[in-house]
Amino acid sequence: MFSSSIDDHCATSRFQVKRDIAAGRPLAAPMLSRFTRDKSGNVAMLFGLMAMSMMIIVGSAIDLGRWLHARSITVAALDSAVLAAGRMLQVNALDETAALAAADRFYKDNTAQRPQLASDTIEFVTTEGGTAITAQGAAFLETTFIKLAGINQLPLLKLSGSEYSKAVLAVGGNAEESVEISMMLDVSGSMGAGTKFQDMKLAAKDLINIVVYANQGEYYSKVGIVPFSSYVRPPASMLSAVRGSGTFGVQLPLMLNGLNLTHRATPCVSERVGTQKYTDVVPAVGQYLLPSYWNSSTCEMSASSEIVPLSNDKDSLLSRIDGLTMSGSTAGHLGTAWAWYLLSPNWAPVMPAGSAAGAYGNDKIKKIAILMTDGEYNTQYCSSTIFRGVRDKNSNGTSSQRGNCTAANGKSADQAKALCAGMKAKGITVYTIGFDIGSNASAVNTLSSCATDPTKFYNAASGEQLRQAFRDIAVKISNLYLTR
Repeated sequence: MFSSSIDDHCATSRFQVKRDIAAGRPLAAPMLSRFTRDKSGNVAMLFGLMAMSMMIIVGSAIDLGRWLHARSITVAALDSAVLAAGRMLQVNALDETAALAAADRFYKDNTAQRPQLASDTIEFVTTEGGTAITAQGAAFLETTFIKLAGINQLPLLKLSGSEYSKAVLAVGGNAEESVEISMMLDVSGSMGAGTKFQDMKLAAKDLINIVVYANQGEYYSKVGIVPFSSYVRPPASMLSAVRGSGTFGVQLPLMLNGLNLTHRATPCVSERVGTQKYTDVVPAVGQYLLPSYWNSSTCEMSASSEIVPLSNDKDSLLSRIDGLTMSGSTAGHLGTAWAWYLLSPNWAPVMPAGSAAGAYGNDKIKKIAILMTDGEYNTQYCSSTIFRGVRDKNSNGTSSQRGNCTAANGKSADQAKALCAGMKAKGITVYTIGFDIGSNASAVNTLSSCATDPTKFYNAASGEQLRQAFRDIAVKISNLYLTR
């Protein structure tokens, strides 16, 4: 039937042509008119244009899907890489080479199944003094379909770098918890050998630079400094509060090796005796620390080596480290006691404003004591009426520095161990560092006993190892967090 219609149409057309010829009418105009009215090809052209548009739309969706998939893998790989590297900084004492190698390895492993890229120049770098890991560079996905629209590649991350992950070792506000650190630093005369004293200053400043952040608020990081040698020297504003406000005259006579010696009270203090000798109970009548007596009224510890209560003033802390001076022997138990006192909330009434320690048992406050010495503890004190606060006859020092007595509390090392036990019972984490102590059995035993566990005792043989020990402690007490 369809064929018959065509034949009829053709026959009609031929008949019309013959009539036009017979009538003498021109053929061109009617034919052109009919041609211009013929729309039988429009559909094909429109279909072609629509097909091309649909191909671009569908292809764009496919390319977008590939881009989202590749981007998701890339972002996750970056997060994993920088976190792995940050953890490597923590466990390997800020070994930047090992951390960067770990980041690169994790990134490659986690992008192995990603769609092939046009280019990937992402690499990892350390920032913030070696305490953070971040990425730099760019990654582009090659397009397949939207090349037709002139788009050959798509960036997987913002080229500004604002989406690059960064793993940061955080202390204080950045970690959403507070940290309080007391550093006991040996400033005895033996630290003057070679570059030991300068090495210690550099190591202590490394820790301060890592753990004390500039902007602090609800959460904070604070450091206190406890220099010690034969004595400890509290700030003048605290002296009467810790030893009492009585009159401290001379001690006469002090007979040792036939010498009749006069000892005078100094601005320093020594140990505490009585039932509170190994506790952190606040000083008061019957539980004050003993004043120190020496053969001069000038304390062997200079004012530049005063104790520094907890502070987050980084510049001031660094300056106080630089100003430390050396003298005297090694009364390590005194430094140990004051490392505890600075962290004790019980001592808040005698601390300067802003330096009081937070409460025990608060899971948002870390309390850390770092005890550093270069030798055996060898100085302790007597408490009898005429020898009160004078070095006992078994201590290091000349006859003019000692009295004819035996320390009521026993040896300095034994007292230090008892104080460490009390500190740890309060939840304080204790790190200990021996510097150039070699195989001195007494020093090793004291420090290893004081440490919270064996992993927190360091035996540094050189200045570089001492710095690594302080840096290792700094990053271990830091939390790791991810930012962009």
